[in-house]
Amino acid sequence: MPVTPRAVIFDLDGTLLDTLEDIADAMNAVLFAHGLPEHPLTAYRRFVGSGLGQLVALALGQAAKDRALLAQAVAQAEKEYGRRWADKTRPYAGVPEMLAALSAQGLPLAILSNKPDGFTKLSTNHYFTPSPFAHIFGEQPGFPRKPAPDAALELARLMGVAPNEVAFLGDSDIDMKTAKSAGMLALGAAWGFRGEEELRAAGADRILTSPLDLFAVCAVQE
Repeated sequence: MPVTPRAVIFDLDGTLLDTLEDIADAMNAVLFAHGLPEHPLTAYRRFVGSGLGQLVALALGQAAKDRALLAQAVAQAEKEYGRRWADKTRPYAGVPEMLAALSAQGLPLAILSNKPDGFTKLSTNHYFTPSPFAHIFGEQPGFPRKPAPDAALELARLMGVAPNEVAFLGDSDIDMKTAKSAGMLALGAAWGFRGEEELRAAGADRILTSPLDLFAVCAVQE
């Protein structure tokens, strides 16, 4: 019989927050400064998810073979994003209500993102105040990035919940692989950057079409 989750770990970008335009604007500003082709917004749906360095490398394309340029562009992208991270970013419809209901039921909540840790905490605390999250993990020393399960398992330990009692909600194959390798319930956010097809192919246990669908999974009353 399936275990009802006693805690939830969330991805951030593409799951709780629609950050795509601010990310694209920041990276395109870097590309423009170097005289390189900019990318349409849709391209960034594939570029995000594996951390800032990988995002910049994918956006640079063949130019990323120049390691000095790559390092410079990473630093510039971080600076540009720092200037505009809240310009167009907003929570997805239903997310604030979903988080409030889960928190009111006493479920421990956490965030695990491949976004740099500083930006992860900054944006989370800006858009969700007071914060309903017991722990917020972005990319940081000591833990490999998702899809490695290490940080997810550490969050489960910190919340005092067995991995198989944790629901992991994310919008990409990276998130589904993280959940599976950690022994957690893999929930796919169909409203996010990547879409339902990728989530199913990555082994999602269940696809949610709205943040409010999480109530039924966790047996939470609105």
